[in-house]
Amino acid sequence: MSNSITDVVGIKVGHYTDKEVITGCTVILCEQGAAAGVDVSGSAPGTRETELLRPGNLVEKVQAVVLSGGSAFGLDAASGVMNYLEERGIGHETSAGLVPIVPAAIIFDLAIGSPRIRPGAEAGYKACLAATDAQVAEGCVGAGTGATVGKILGMERATKSGLGMASQELADGVVVAALMVVNAFGDVIDVRTGKVIAGPRRSSGEGFLSTAELLRRGKSKRGAASPNTVIGVVASNGQLGKAQANKLAQMAEAGIARSIDPCRTMYDGDVIFALSSGNKKADINVLGSVAAEVVATAIIRGVLQAETMGGIPSVNDLNRSQ
Repeated sequence: MSNSITDVVGIKVGHYTDKEVITGCTVILCEQGAAAGVDVSGSAPGTRETELLRPGNLVEKVQAVVLSGGSAFGLDAASGVMNYLEERGIGHETSAGLVPIVPAAIIFDLAIGSPRIRPGAEAGYKACLAATDAQVAEGCVGAGTGATVGKILGMERATKSGLGMASQELADGVVVAALMVVNAFGDVIDVRTGKVIAGPRRSSGEGFLSTAELLRRGKSKRGAASPNTVIGVVASNGQLGKAQANKLAQMAEAGIARSIDPCRTMYDGDVIFALSSGNKKADINVLGSVAAEVVATAIIRGVLQAETMGGIPSVNDLNRSQ
């Protein structure tokens, strides 16, 4: 166990990172196919193929999930992933050949770095080439490169965030893991203490203000609503069908509510995909409960593993300067 989503057998992760323009994308490959579900709880989502994952719709399995920066432009990264899979004879079988099924979700990171350069098909393809089932980098990499949190007072008071992962092993070798990109409008909260660990920075540079309190006082800055959204993937080697995978995604979303305040606002497009790539017998209630825990942990790691970038300081650098 490496506290990574790659602890789930059959899952590979690859990043494409451009630190010069501060954006990137991440691919979660499940080349043997995985039962998949989704929960879209935010009110400003940017997604692809989410309707296909609903129970009752035809396709049961996906071959990859893409998380990307670049706002809606970043959905193009999924085309590169499709090309990669098609070249390797991987996809959903149709009468005309194999069609890779690649759902995707994006964050808005155009307010940091260069808004004119976004991840596209080439970036998605390169992320696939970098994919591994070993230890994977966290922080300001892949889709988390341009992630930030606490933007109610504008980007000049925001805190740098990134991508984080977490996993747990249960009885009989059942594993539940999460990969989360933390680009929230609200604050990231320590679930044990309730303390804000990343949010809008005080003008003094010491500590954080409460986004919820600023909202109540009508202190939101014009334009602060745009650069937000938390997206991610939970995966398990527990044997689940499509309907149960959707339930897993729904229960995992509670991890966002535990670790971000406020969450699911009109300014967020929060999306969690769920993947089942194994045949371990498992109780969906147990899997969902643990999924919420690993999602919350991954969100916190996404903040703590971040680095200062684009003039926006990370929590670690803020702590060192105080």
